[in-house]
Amino acid sequence: MQILTHEKAAVLLAAAALFASSGAQAEVMSADEIRRDIIGRTIYLAAPIKGEFPLNYHKSGVVDGDGAALGLGKIIKPSDSGKWSIEGDKLCQQFKTWYNGEKMCFVLTRLSAGSVKWVRSNGETGIARIGD
Repeated sequence: MQILTHEKAAVLLAAAALFASSGAQAEVMSADEIRRDIIGRTIYLAAPIKGEFPLNYHKSGVVDGDGAALGLGKIIKPSDSGKWSIEGDKLCQQFKTWYNGEKMCFVLTRLSAGSVKWVRSNGETGIARIGD
């Protein structure tokens, strides 16, 4: 039996909705598409307990999030900030305290004009809505 760390529990809480392939052709987003469609917007990770976890990708290179509305304050620090980068066709982020400050990169696959599937390099996956 594996014990979940606070960070892993938060990730599972914030993004447990797994993608089931619908047969439609989904396309991995390129670096240019990430810059155009993600940067400068808020991305809402689907949460299994009804709700969404917002991450703000500011044009300045800062990423921040706040899970207080989902009750994450009981598990981890509810809000954090850090920096984002694009490496190849992957969106990377590194927070100050979340995930022990480790950089993580994601492949984003467009599901529709307003949603993406994300896959982290460790294989974890989820769905996110692209906001304003």
